[in-house]
Amino acid sequence: MFKKILLASTAFGALASTAFAADLPSRRAPVPYVAVPVFTWTGFYVGVNAGYGFNDSGRITTTGNQAVTLANSNANIRVNNVNLDRDGFTGGGQIGYNYQFGAIVLGVEADAQYTDFRRTGSFTGSPNAAGLLATSTFRTSTDYIGTVRGRLGYAFDRLMVYGTGGFAYGEVFNSANFFQPQAGGGTALLGFTGSRSRMETGYTAGAGVEYALPTNFSLFNSSAVTLKAEALYYDLGRSTFVANGVIPATAGTSYTVRADNSGVLARVGLNFKFGTF
Repeated sequence: MFKKILLASTAFGALASTAFAADLPSRRAPVPYVAVPVFTWTGFYVGVNAGYGFNDSGRITTTGNQAVTLANSNANIRVNNVNLDRDGFTGGGQIGYNYQFGAIVLGVEADAQYTDFRRTGSFTGSPNAAGLLATSTFRTSTDYIGTVRGRLGYAFDRLMVYGTGGFAYGEVFNSANFFQPQAGGGTALLGFTGSRSRMETGYTAGAGVEYALPTNFSLFNSSAVTLKAEALYYDLGRSTFVANGVIPATAGTSYTVRADNSGVLARVGLNFKFGTF
């Protein structure tokens, strides 16, 4: 009987020791805390873009410079007001820098892109006194467009919406060939010709949205990769040139031609951000 009591006491003591030990605090080291970095738009970036562009005003006006040519343009015998719409692909690159304080992001960006904006059109005006129609052929193209812009954005962590505006420039070509109708139905002759090709300057304004991909997606040792979509309106002013008479019947007379050079770029882009995370 005594042995049974002793064994029961020993077993009870072992169980009590085990339960007490289970209530003691763990001696293992706590799991280290790793702070998750907060994303910032501050930093330098480079990228590429591609999209579609179109002109908002393809207006071309023609005005005579002498009594006879002015009378023809006023009467629309020499067509005096036409629209030559043009659109096409655009693609290029950009470079810039952002600085973020709070949710506000200030930045500057410069870009340049090839533009496939080319169009040729022929138009006829009203018949002259002999019932003949004069044909005018216009050609216009924009080979590239570049901008230097400020950006003002508001950040929702990795998402930013922004407005932008600044200086715009582009290589623009415009030409005009005016044909003289021949009595008796003969082949029309080139009566006037003129052109202008140069870099035009103006302004641009627009808006966009940009999103930073997760930080574990990085290329070229960049701290972040961002995707953007934006629309820019540009106005490069008006190209003005003279179409001079080139045959004996038109020698010494001319027309002044003015062509609008404005439009919209709608594009998407990919930026590689470097610097502050």
